[in-house]
Amino acid sequence: MRAGLYIHFPFCLKKCLYCDFNSTAWSGDELSGYVELLLREMELRHEALAEPVQTPTLYFGGGTPSLMAPVLVGRLIEQAALRFGLEGDAEVTLEANPGTLTPERLSGYRAAGVNRLSLGIQSFEERLLQRLGRAHTVPQALAAFDQARRAGFDNVSIDLMHSLPGQSLDDWRAALGQGIALAPEHVSAYALSVEEGTPFERLYDRGELILPGEEEAARMFETTAELLTGAGYLHYEISNFGRPGRFSRHNQSYWSRLSYLGFGSGAHSFWNPDGLGRRWNNAADLDDYRAAITAHLLPEREPVELSLEDAVSESFFLGLRVLTGLELSPLKAAFGEEALAGRLAQVDELLRAGLLVADGERIRLADRSVIIANSIFSRFL
Repeated sequence: MRAGLYIHFPFCLKKCLYCDFNSTAWSGDELSGYVELLLREMELRHEALAEPVQTPTLYFGGGTPSLMAPVLVGRLIEQAALRFGLEGDAEVTLEANPGTLTPERLSGYRAAGVNRLSLGIQSFEERLLQRLGRAHTVPQALAAFDQARRAGFDNVSIDLMHSLPGQSLDDWRAALGQGIALAPEHVSAYALSVEEGTPFERLYDRGELILPGEEEAARMFETTAELLTGAGYLHYEISNFGRPGRFSRHNQSYWSRLSYLGFGSGAHSFWNPDGLGRRWNNAADLDDYRAAITAHLLPEREPVELSLEDAVSESFFLGLRVLTGLELSPLKAAFGEEALAGRLAQVDELLRAGLLVADGERIRLADRSVIIANSIFSRFL
């Protein structure tokens, strides 16, 4: 069984104003204790598996995993190799906040086995970083990228955000230009979304968070693809662009409904040995997570056995996120044409409307549909 691994690190220097992830401000004394819990959970999961696992990707997300010392990251990578058959050419990604990085720390991560770095730059303007509540500065971001190269990282992704409060289209063009000038292998370019329960939601509800209008936000989205593809990046998923051969292998497993195991508080898992699959998440509360592991129990919550209808729906709305499209023949072989009949009728309707394009048995979003992709995906729910 092949399965990716995701390790969730919930601590940050401080909580960003827009963030609704399972994360919390770090008090400075939890790191090694939390890593011990992760190591124990990995051992418990290994003991519970009915068959061995081979792991092609390992992803450290958060939160801010780069708060962990390289020696702690190295221990987790060693456990992944011991318990889950981490492959020799596995993609091992670490998300990093530029404000937490030093040349020594970056060299340590590289020596520990991290071979892909995801830098949360978000903006090249100090005023926007401050507005977002980010814990780094523009000089720190630029220094971190340079230091990553010097440490031997030849696979670096940067995150950038658009449709920010007070951001103009020209501001976004300039940000993309600065990102391109760094020449990363991968760029994730996201629109800000105002999430429930965040400080930004409260500001927005009070009329104190003024965002770019719908038309300008759409132009920012279109400009993203225009400038990045013009610079040689392939637009392979709604918000993701990569050099050939440098797409995120780990994220591609999500969109392909391949199995992955999540470790840490709030981490999600998907186990798919039969084509339908089972999903669950770990206890999000850190005390609940710790209590389960201390009691030698897996911290699983909310398990869901997917039905045939669930699996078919997921296959369409996840598969269409990838802009090269979705191959129908494997789905017909896996689920049967009768199970696909309703979805194929929706596909025909979207083809007639020009929202999808067909190339033989492969369907994909039409170019004009990428910007309204979520409304198309919702039809397959």
